[in-house]
Amino acid sequence: MPNFTDVTEFVLGLTSHQELQGLFIVVFLVVYMITLIGNIGMIILISISLQLQSSMYFFLSPLSFVDVWFSSNCYFFIALVHVEVYILAVMAFDRYMDICSSLLYGSKMSRTVCALLISVTYIYGFSVSLICTLWTYGLYFCGNFEINHFYCADPPLIKIACGGVHSKECTMIVIAGINFTYSLSVVLSSYTLIVAAVLHMHSADGRRKAFSMCGSHLTAVTMFYGTLLFMYLRRPTEESVEQGKMVAVFYPTVIPMLNPMIYSLRNKGVKEAVNKAIVKANLTVNLKN
Repeated sequence: MPNFTDVTEFVLGLTSHQELQGLFIVVFLVVYMITLIGNIGMIILISISLQLQSSMYFFLSPLSFVDVWFSSNCYFFIALVHVEVYILAVMAFDRYMDICSSLLYGSKMSRTVCALLISVTYIYGFSVSLICTLWTYGLYFCGNFEINHFYCADPPLIKIACGGVHSKECTMIVIAGINFTYSLSVVLSSYTLIVAAVLHMHSADGRRKAFSMCGSHLTAVTMFYGTLLFMYLRRPTEESVEQGKMVAVFYPTVIPMLNPMIYSLRNKGVKEAVNKAIVKANLTVNLKN
């Protein structure tokens, strides 16, 4: 029988090369500041702009809030992953309702319904996180407390455990598989119906507008789901953990930084709201002077 050890702390790290640690600190700090400014700016812009009060923009606020929280802590990481996954799925369904059922869109996707959908994603995400955390207590360790990662992710944690691995590994793959499959099914079904509806439109301008509305969301979905599937739907091995560490840098840091840019640069409504906010701010400054 192996000698199990009571664990009080783990050693984490992105790299063991001392000469690179200072560079990584600067890079992560810059990315984090850009993330904060971009996402908090998006939340403020949506709250003050009258033209950004539809449900499409309503969902951008909780998405930006999750991205800020995502980049700021590792304690609720699993919960925030599931919350963001389902917010992206809800946004895909919202696009479907807007394009395919435009006459019923206002009544079916009211502010109350939107708030309820967001509440469900948070409750479900934190419930799944609690289950995953409880299963982690079944792992046993034999003295190796150095995690080959920069946060306490499941795959590298499983890799250094010497007991209770099978149940935790199965739970991780099953929960990740069920949630990614279900949420991705909502996204794919919504966009399949959207594409079918758009192809039947007679107006080229209408088709262009519909694809423009969906382009930014599809970009965000592709980046987020791609990195998560690469991380959590594979058995933890030395090679997969090392590759996953590099990929994992992407979705808690780079994607939250890029999301405000994606939704602003590719969205006419957001760009117009930004321009109006800048003009209004300049007028206010000029009047005070």
